Amino acid sequence: MRRYQLGNSGEGVREIQERLSALGHNCDLDRPGEFGEATLEAVKAFQLTRGLPTTGVVGQESWRALYEAGYRLGDRLLFLRRPMLRGDDVAELQSRLDALGFDTGKPDGIFGPQTERGLRDFQFNRGLAIDGISGPEVITELRLVARGEMRAGRVTLREREWLRSRPSTLVGARIYFDPACRTQQEASVSWEAATAASIALQQGGGTPILSRGVDSTFPERVRARRANRMGADLIISFQLSGRPTGVISYFATSRSHSVAGKLIASCLARAMELEVAGQATAILKDTRSPAVVIAVPDLGAATGAAAVVGLKLFFETSIS
Repeated sequence: MRRYQLGNSGEGVREIQERLSALGHNCDLDRPGEFGEATLEAVKAFQLTRGLPTTGVVGQESWRALYEAGYRLGDRLLFLRRPMLRGDDVAELQSRLDALGFDTGKPDGIFGPQTERGLRDFQFNRGLAIDGISGPEVITELRLVARGEMRAGRVTLREREWLRSRPSTLVGARIYFDPACRTQQEASVSWEAATAASIALQQGGGTPILSRGVDSTFPERVRARRANRMGADLIISFQLSGRPTGVISYFATSRSHSVAGKLIASCLARAMELEVAGQATAILKDTRSPAVVIAVPDLGAATGAAAVVGLKLFFETSIS
């Protein structure tokens, strides 16, 4: 898809402005269809609220988030189909079901098979038609049984149990290292980081899994799906940052966050002297295992080796 940024104009920009305005991000100081400073600030504000890199550029990830943010629970019927339905309404359905004890998986805003199973379980439990479709009856029933406060859902409880039961060393740990490849430069330096991390992990008794080969450049969502197939304990993605300082990100949205991902990010940040932030990029959002993204401007082999030092700290850290 085309990337929209400061200085662009046309119908695509107009639609971006309309969607931003509908979400409360005002672009009125710019003419309709003109990507000016007001639109730039509105895009950055939206990206910040969605846990996306605040580049001010509307590429595929930001456009998808804009589209998904336009739906509220009840705006449309939700059901399993191909391609899968995505949107904030799906994320809200997942969060509500999860808080009631019905397992829909990570509240990622994607209506997949696990979300359908959780919905069918809810329908069976409440005596509704078990059709796997979220319509007016399901929404009404959800509101009737809603708690005064949202409980910790099954995903959070599973992560907490995994944190309590994990070993205290790297021995046997299956770690999925993901060298990002958005540009040729990033593909090269992230590969250095991932291979250095793999060597260090093997020396510590763990098993590394790489998301791609040295000459491969698969999209992030493809690499995320591969992580799910490989069944790794956790995922670390190495990305080249355009910021002067580095950051380690874990999955977080306005509705939920990964408890395990946050702890992993915190331990790595302590070892690597980096900041921690919640985001919702594909490698964090679309993966089932806890995942973090290490994004630094000086990416290379030293980053990979330092990440394994942080991993060692994570496995040694106990929780109550």
